Amino acid sequence: MFSKHVSLWLGLVLIVLESDVRSEQLQVGVGRRVITPNPLLPVSGGMGPTAPATEKRGELEARAIVFRSGQTTVAFVSLDLLGFPSVLCDRVRAQTPRIPATNILIGSSHTHSAPDCYAFPDGKGGHTGDLKYMELVCKNAAEAINEAIGNLRSAQLKVATDEAKGQIAYNYYAPDLYDRRMSVIQAIATDGTKIATLVNYAIHPEVLGSRLGIVSPDLIGPLRDRLEAESGGMAMFMNGAQGGMVTADNRNLEKPKDALRGYWNDNRTWDECLRIGNTMADEAIRIVRDAPVQTAPNLLCASVDVTFPVDNEVLWMVIQGSPLKYPHNPNHSITTRINVVNLGNAQILTIPGEALPNIGFYLKRKMRGQHNLLFGLTNDAFGYILSKVDFASFPRYEYISRTSLGEMTGEILMERAIDLVDASPKPQ
Repeated sequence: MFSKHVSLWLGLVLIVLESDVRSEQLQVGVGRRVITPNPLLPVSGGMGPTAPATEKRGELEARAIVFRSGQTTVAFVSLDLLGFPSVLCDRVRAQTPRIPATNILIGSSHTHSAPDCYAFPDGKGGHTGDLKYMELVCKNAAEAINEAIGNLRSAQLKVATDEAKGQIAYNYYAPDLYDRRMSVIQAIATDGTKIATLVNYAIHPEVLGSRLGIVSPDLIGPLRDRLEAESGGMAMFMNGAQGGMVTADNRNLEKPKDALRGYWNDNRTWDECLRIGNTMADEAIRIVRDAPVQTAPNLLCASVDVTFPVDNEVLWMVIQGSPLKYPHNPNHSITTRINVVNLGNAQILTIPGEALPNIGFYLKRKMRGQHNLLFGLTNDAFGYILSKVDFASFPRYEYISRTSLGEMTGEILMERAIDLVDASPKPQ
C-alpha cells in the first residue's frame, strides 16, 4: 500500500512540474465533425441484437474543446455514441500528437440511438459493429481535436453549479435517487463572445431508445442547438454518474403502468427530446449567467492507470472475442485510465463507465474544487459500476450487476480516484 501511494505521488509531482500551474492566459478552441453514418447503420442499446435504422433525427457529432495554459494542453471530446472503448480512444490520440495522449479525455453521451462501437460478439462468429464506421469516428474525432487546436484564442472562464429544475431526469429504480446538480463551464473570448459552453449532468439520453430505428443524438441534440442559438459558440455535453438507472424523465405521469411499483408509460417522441433538451439548455443558461469571470484560471491534468478484475464471464468473452482486440491482462483483468483536471476553481474526475449515483455523490463529496464535475463513460466504457454492498443485492439491481465487471469495481474506482484527487493540488 505504501509503495503504491509513493509511486502515485511521485508520478503526480512530475506531472505538476511539467504542467506549470502558475496563472497564465487561458486559450480555448473548439472543433466538431459529423459522425452520422451514411448510409444509416443499425443502432445499439447495449449487448444484444441491434435494431435496423430507417431515419435520423439530428446529426451524431464529435465535438472537442481544447484548453491551453502555459505548457499544459487538455482536450475534452464528446461523442454521440453509446460508448467508446479505450482501444478506439487510443486510435484517436495517435492522430493528435500535439497534445499528450494522457491529456485527451474522450467521453460518450450514451445515446441509445447510435451504431455499436464495441463490436459485441454475436455468438455466431460475428459481431454487431461496423469496423469501417468505427475508423470514420476515430478519424473525425481526431479532426475535431486538431481543428480546436487551430482555433485556440485567449479566453476567460465562467463555472457554475446548481440544481437543474424541471422534469428532466429521474431514477427508474428509485425515482428520487439521482443527482440534480448541473455544472456548466463557459469559455468567453476577450471580446465577450462565447467560445464554448459545456454542460455536465447525469442522464441516460434514451427518450427514443434503440427500438424505434432512429439514428439520433436524442435529447442532447436539442440541448446543444438551444444553447448555441441563445448563447453563441459551441455547446458540448459530458455525462455524469448516470448508472442504475438515471434516465431521461419522459414519463407520462397521467398514465401509470404499475402505480404500486412506480412505473409509468413513456413518451418516446422527438417532441419529448425537444422538451427535455430545451429545458436543460435553459437551465444551463440560468445557472451560468451570473457566475464570476475567472480571468487567468489555472490548468492542471493528471492521470493514473487503474486495473479492474473482470469477474463477469460474459464481459470477459466480449473483451477476448471482439475484433477490436481490447487490451487485457493475463490475470483476468483490464487496465484503464482515470484523469483529474483542475480548471480554475473546478475539478473534473473521469469515470470509465456508468457509476451509480451513490458512487457519484461520494466522489464529488471527496473532491476539492468549488465546483466538482464527473465525466462518466470517459476514456473507457466498461459497463455499470456498483459498490460492493449494492452488487447483486436485490432484484432491481440484477441487470446492472450482470453487466458490471464485478463486485469490486466500485471499491477500486473510489479508492484510486480519491488517491489521485488527494495527490493533486487543490483547484484555485
